[in-house]
Amino acid sequence: MAPPARSGAALDATRLNAAAGEPGNWMTHGGTYAEQRFSRLDRINRDNVGRLGLAWTYKLDIDRAVEATPIVVDGVMYTTGPFSIVYALDARNGELLWKYDPGVAKTRARDGCCGPVNRGVAVWRGKVFVGAYDGRLIALDAASGKPVWSVDTLIDADRSYTIAGAPRVVKGKVLIGNGGAEFGVRGYITAYDAESGEQAWRFFTVPGDPALPPENEAMARARDTWFGDQYWKLGGGGTVWDSMAYDPELDLLYIGTGNGSLWNRQARSAGKGDNLYLSSIVALRPETGEYVWHYQTTPGDQWDFTATQTITLADWRPTPRWPRRRAFSPTSLTLPRRCRRPGAWPGPCRTRYRR
Repeated sequence: MAPPARSGAALDATRLNAAAGEPGNWMTHGGTYAEQRFSRLDRINRDNVGRLGLAWTYKLDIDRAVEATPIVVDGVMYTTGPFSIVYALDARNGELLWKYDPGVAKTRARDGCCGPVNRGVAVWRGKVFVGAYDGRLIALDAASGKPVWSVDTLIDADRSYTIAGAPRVVKGKVLIGNGGAEFGVRGYITAYDAESGEQAWRFFTVPGDPALPPENEAMARARDTWFGDQYWKLGGGGTVWDSMAYDPELDLLYIGTGNGSLWNRQARSAGKGDNLYLSSIVALRPETGEYVWHYQTTPGDQWDFTATQTITLADWRPTPRWPRRRAFSPTSLTLPRRCRRPGAWPGPCRTRYRR
């Protein structure tokens, strides 16, 4: 492996779209935009795998849960530990190149369901992006680890929002969601300009105060699936706390949404309604956040049967006579690659297979 490129992560759309052709790198969270997590490296095989051994280790600062997928670009490994601490390591030997601690207050651990974990960073054009547990999105210089910009992504500091998921970068937009549906928050995903940190768009996954105009047509339609006068006060849930994938050919960003808040639909929505867009796969335009279609895996969810498991895209054709289909993993379902007729309302997508 070549020495690390200290100039820092020359990664752009051309390389990310062709990430499968650089098996020596792992340039985005799932390896490629399709998030298949498949490595094309072939020097390790069934004949020699038994000879694998430890090459190096690096001791993280805090002995708590580690859930990051390391990103490797041009010989540098970027990873995270508890409380959103970022590490840049020489992938050859584990030597620390730099470390960045965002200074998340340890008391913030109480605001999340499952500990102050972090699932990793995103890299783009000389910057490393990390979502801090306290709700900040931070851009770091990939060569030095010094902060370039930082934004507060939270819409309500009095509610228990957290960020534990990894950002993704699509078309120069840094995409980040959040967690907290167990504690009464309203789910959303936000896109920020990778260069400046300026907010580009925000898509809410559940409706807000019915006394206010809906943010867009998708929220107007979602509002018809909620009942009672409590859901918006309780947050509603539907957080996008990790799952995303991108299809460059269709120019669609897929997000997976989480459970309702409260869990109990009787308390949340008078015991009725599908409660869109809880537990759903939602397709958006990455440059604008425009809603295209959705598929709800668990209508009216009150069992924590979410769609937040890793989304994996794959072309699949059961027989040569069938149209090509796009497979998604959260519920082992397949959906048509194009889920609506041109000009038709982008309504719910239908599938032949579920679970």
